[in-house]
Amino acid sequence: MANIVVAIPARDEAERIAPCLIALNEQIHRPDAVVLMLNNSSDTTETIARGLAPGLRFQLDVITRELPPAQANAGHARRLAMAMAAQRAGPDGVLLTTDADAVVPPDWIARNLASLAHGVDIACGRTIIDPVEAAMIPAHLHADDARECRLIVLLDDLAWVLDPEPHDPPPRHTEASGASLAVRAAAFHHVGGIPAIPAGEDRAFVRALWMIDARIRHDPAIRVTVSGRIVGRAPGGMADAIRRRMIRQDEFADDLVEPASDAFRRYSLRQRARDARTAAPDAALAGDLMISPARLAHALAHPFFGAAWAELEAISPVLRRRRVRFVDLPTQIAAAESLLRHLALPEILAAD
Repeated sequence: MANIVVAIPARDEAERIAPCLIALNEQIHRPDAVVLMLNNSSDTTETIARGLAPGLRFQLDVITRELPPAQANAGHARRLAMAMAAQRAGPDGVLLTTDADAVVPPDWIARNLASLAHGVDIACGRTIIDPVEAAMIPAHLHADDARECRLIVLLDDLAWVLDPEPHDPPPRHTEASGASLAVRAAAFHHVGGIPAIPAGEDRAFVRALWMIDARIRHDPAIRVTVSGRIVGRAPGGMADAIRRRMIRQDEFADDLVEPASDAFRRYSLRQRARDARTAAPDAALAGDLMISPARLAHALAHPFFGAAWAELEAISPVLRRRRVRFVDLPTQIAAAESLLRHLALPEILAAD
């Protein structure tokens, strides 16, 4: 059986680290080891973790680092934690990562392993804000989030209808959160580990895997509870977003969100580009992308479709992303629903 190792980056998490580690100790399928990477921590997180270690039914490696200012961020800490976990797991192991303020349910590892057993390379779980802390967040933020999430779901429905990826069927979600990722060690090494960026390393990692045609599963059955605090440890993270939106609504929704018509065009063209690599040439595709046939041919020559599509998104003016203002979310939700009805798929709307 493959080694299972969990990586957790942490900084000043004295109030949260015990529930996090205890939840991992109560897993139906316990990990072989947990790597706790403490970076620039100044509270008692290390003392608490080491105090728990003798009673845990897995090997706990507590590693402390004082990183220089340019590297003292969540992205670099997760990169280090996952790299060390990979060493522990070996080339055939399974790596999981979560956050120090997360509490995973008892079946978290088992559900991740079940997803991987279906032949995927990485399983992405969903995050649920702690209900007690969620109740302290103003109602207008929940309303904003509900509208934003509704449009994200509808755009993902369009993606499934227009360019389905069989290894990631509905029901699914669109999150790629460091609070819940499970990846085969071989896939992890193939992309060079977690990207060395200050924030957004989780999305960037999953994107890197998509670009090499890794099989990515967004499994809605995998869930973790995270804090809804407004003073976070990672600049640019969820806590920053909540605190900022409590003061004033953001002008733009999440960068996953785009106008419904743009998403329709994007996924229609993506399916045509995918087909163009294996089926008869699509004479109109270059013109519809507003690029030359030579540039289209160059992009499609990539060994991986993900990399080919990334190049096309970078060079095609019709694939340039436009963002959606929060005030325009209701209009775009209606437009996406209309497109799905036009595609004669009302069952998707009912399921959502």
